[in-house]
Amino acid sequence: MPRQARLDAPHTLHHVMVRGLERRAIFRDDVDRGDFVGRLAALAETGALTVLAWACLPNHAHLLVRTGTRPLARSMRSLLTGYAGPFHRRHQRVGHLFQNRYKFIVVMRDLAVSWPSRQIPPPDADADCET
Repeated sequence: MPRQARLDAPHTLHHVMVRGLERRAIFRDDVDRGDFVGRLAALAETGALTVLAWACLPNHAHLLVRTGTRPLARSMRSLLTGYAGPFHRRHQRVGHLFQNRYKFIVVMRDLAVSWPSRQIPPPDADADCET
């Protein structure tokens, strides 16, 4: 059975989560994190997204974004595939980097102000983080 299309509307606030395949690291060092955040910033500069917050943990990432001129699916495809290629070349690996499709939750306006404390627990270096 084919996957259902994701619902999206312009200017919607989303909490987006993406995790590494088999909970493996998707950010191995500051260069990886810088590349990911740089790509996210480039999408914001084009007006595709407004980025309100992000958290890059070793095996997953959280984003708080508002869609802009492009649907969320198109922006996420650009971000994730654009990041995966250089990551594979840099770390000499092949195959999938991310587990399944990204996940997202539509965030209500009144919850957006307290999002980081409500949706993302403080990073704990010893914790096995899950999304």
